[in-house]
Amino acid sequence: MILWVDDEIDLLRPHVIFLEEKGYKVSTSNNGDEALTMIDEQRFDLIFLDENMPGLSGIETLVQIKDRKPELPVVMVTKSEEEDLMDEAIGSKISDYLIKPVNPKQILLSIKKNIDTKRLVSEKTTSGYQQDFRNIGASLNDRMDHAEWGELYRKLVYWELELEKADDKSMEEVLKMQKTEANSLFCKFVQANYHHWLANNEESPMMSHTLFKNIALPILESENTRLIFVLIDNLRYDQWKSMMPLLSDDFELVKDDVYYGILPTATQYSRNAIFAGLMPLEIEKKFPGLWLNDGDEGGKNLNEEHFLNEQLLRYGQTSKFSYTKITNLNSGKKLVENIHNVMSNKLNVIVYNFVDILSHARTEMDVLKELAEDEAAYRSLTLSWFEHSPLLACLKRIAGIARADKTHKYKLIITTDHGSIRVKEPSRLIGDKNTTTNLRYKQGKNLTYEEKDVFSVGKPEDAFLPKVNISSRYVFAKEDKYFVYPNNYNHFMNLFKNSFQHGGLSMEEVLIPVATLEVK
Repeated sequence: MILWVDDEIDLLRPHVIFLEEKGYKVSTSNNGDEALTMIDEQRFDLIFLDENMPGLSGIETLVQIKDRKPELPVVMVTKSEEEDLMDEAIGSKISDYLIKPVNPKQILLSIKKNIDTKRLVSEKTTSGYQQDFRNIGASLNDRMDHAEWGELYRKLVYWELELEKADDKSMEEVLKMQKTEANSLFCKFVQANYHHWLANNEESPMMSHTLFKNIALPILESENTRLIFVLIDNLRYDQWKSMMPLLSDDFELVKDDVYYGILPTATQYSRNAIFAGLMPLEIEKKFPGLWLNDGDEGGKNLNEEHFLNEQLLRYGQTSKFSYTKITNLNSGKKLVENIHNVMSNKLNVIVYNFVDILSHARTEMDVLKELAEDEAAYRSLTLSWFEHSPLLACLKRIAGIARADKTHKYKLIITTDHGSIRVKEPSRLIGDKNTTTNLRYKQGKNLTYEEKDVFSVGKPEDAFLPKVNISSRYVFAKEDKYFVYPNNYNHFMNLFKNSFQHGGLSMEEVLIPVATLEVK
């Protein structure tokens, strides 16, 4: 329903008839007071409002409309093109404005822009995915390499975000089924190639232990460029894509990519690998006493700064750098206050632990389970955190400092150590009391498990992983499985079902974001 308000409404009757012939219902009024009464009594989708009316003016009417129905779109129609008038109308949140004399095509375009946009976008999005559905299906039937798998996952995430905006539940379900198929085939692909990648760096994708060398070092070797390296713990690619627009005012995206996280997709393994530039077994051998296995007491990621310093020296980088780990709100606020003190460094590393904390808290707290009941809600919760976080405030402050520096260029890398997946299918596993507790991977001896549900590594050294004893093995849950012991099976099955977990093998955990940005 459209309401057209104009003191000369009788002269606009041809336009009203035109809209009615196009299938729109149109009500009319010749003054602001009557229009406000009609708005209180009826539901309208759009209002055309004359700016120059006797009595209650168009601007005055607009203010009252927005006070009563702030989401109701209003198109201002005016004879004047004065800038002050337009500023006032736009400041009062008009959706569009037209200059008299108006013609039918202008009116129709404005209606489509303000009423039909969501429907038209939804139809186009649905049509676009339907066409791409066949292309994705064809790709899944081909023998893809690691780069093509990365591109396919990015495409699936793109359609996931687009269909969410289009609010087409039927197509979302189709995409979920296609994504499930893709995950199954991806796990088989990684299982077939993982050991080969670790043995042959020339044919392997960029992985956790080669990330810093491939992404950060080339920037550090540039004489006039300074680098801010931000690692947000446990960040999925879809979460990054939803957060990225919040940086667009201050940073220009240079490259948006995914890299392959090592197994297990757990902080202890993957983040130490990133900063050491080594696989976990190599870290254990090179730094005796600094590597702690799952069952050892103490923090497992307390030596990242030391590992990073050793990696930089290994590649001839001796410039001063800072390393800051944020684990709570107060340390985040201190980072914002003090970031100017380290901006003269060639490299500043910020590790921000929040998303992982959120993921674990969601498992344990009922209120967070409701707030993040699925992937879309989990993205929304992460986005809300980032929008109001000290991290975003810090990045904005960095951009301001960088713009004032006319001597150096500044680049920003945002990445993560692993992703997570919403687990749905329990998988029975039996192990002794020394078996690790993670739901997505297990390290232990004499493990009994469902072969089809896991990627099993009988010789940890083949995957460059430490082992507690000579008969230790690792098993990684594939797709959306999670390990449950037979004891209290039903209790733990229900407790962890639909929670977000990491440590295993899935696209969401392994194919993770790394983005390079420049300060605008």
